[in-house]
Amino acid sequence: MKRSNERILTTHVGSLIRPADLQDFLRAKQSGKPYDEAGYQKCLKESVAEVVRRQADAGIDVPSDGEFGKSISWAQYALTRLSGFERRPIKNEAANPFKRGADRTKFADFYAELDKNEAVATTMEAICVGPIKYTGHAELQRDIDNFKAALKNVTVEEAFMPVAAPASVIPDRKNEHYKNDEELQAAIAEAMRDEYKQIIDAGFLVQLDDARLAVTYDRMVPPGTFEDYKRWLAKQVDIINHAIEGLPADRIRYHVCWGSWPGPHVSDVPLKDVVDLILKIKVGAYVIEGANPRHEHEWQVWKTAKLGAGQVLIPGVISHATNVVEHPELVAERIVRLAKVVGRENVIGGTDCGFAQGPFYRRVHPSIMWAKLEALAEGARLASKELWA
Repeated sequence: MKRSNERILTTHVGSLIRPADLQDFLRAKQSGKPYDEAGYQKCLKESVAEVVRRQADAGIDVPSDGEFGKSISWAQYALTRLSGFERRPIKNEAANPFKRGADRTKFADFYAELDKNEAVATTMEAICVGPIKYTGHAELQRDIDNFKAALKNVTVEEAFMPVAAPASVIPDRKNEHYKNDEELQAAIAEAMRDEYKQIIDAGFLVQLDDARLAVTYDRMVPPGTFEDYKRWLAKQVDIINHAIEGLPADRIRYHVCWGSWPGPHVSDVPLKDVVDLILKIKVGAYVIEGANPRHEHEWQVWKTAKLGAGQVLIPGVISHATNVVEHPELVAERIVRLAKVVGRENVIGGTDCGFAQGPFYRRVHPSIMWAKLEALAEGARLASKELWA
């Protein structure tokens, strides 16, 4: 994994806003309507080439493929790559897992208004009804091939592909096959290891996206206790480490966020209370949000929490969830203060989360997304001048 040895490098969390012509094909795929398969594959390849070029032009040193090859959301896409699951409509809306949590309880009026304007994305639930195996090798290889072709036309430091961490694979799934949830999670980890390994073997960094790790606190406490949550969290860390055992740690990034929804987030678990377990995940880099008003202050956690030898911190210094474009001087300030704590070579500038949580679900306008990535790159240049002065 490249480090900021001569200047501050830049990257982001991975998911980028899909272009309209690609969305047209994806709508047809999702709705089961007929579409031109050859036309879709051509559009997908060209879209990946364009989004990689735009990232390089914006000054991003470590780009992704935008997750353009995933026809469902960042966490649900595994439904097309794993055996053993079926989808059914959620019958009881009151039990919809996407409509519960301490934040939603405390700000019920706000969320009722939000849901009218921004419908809850998932109305289907996933049920495990058979053995879980990885079946997505061909689809993943297509994404790898498209990404490699796109990278031939740009100059960047290296590249990564984001995928779901075990706990975030098909979240809120139900189990009708395995003896218990632990067996189910172990099967998911074993299966997803195929995906992680295939990406690394292709020469890319793999990023494990895990919003579920932190968001579960909001869903669990109350009625559960913090100790209940911490025990659950420790099990998830063990499952992640099992899934990546034997894979090169310096080719793996681990992304933690507190959910990207535009809400108050007053029930988020503090980073200082979970950083000890996060640091037990055996990876080369931690991608952790830190640009929004609920979590920006947590850069100070790194005054006492220590990275392992050779590990890198990729803090969010740009928010994905506001249309306000950060000033490059603010970006530089965020980078510099962290670099002075953990070492300039151990910091890469990043974003809080993905700019799109699915093919049709975005947080900002595409023009603002690109302006933010340009501000990230310019802020990194300003920080480099100060840190290498």
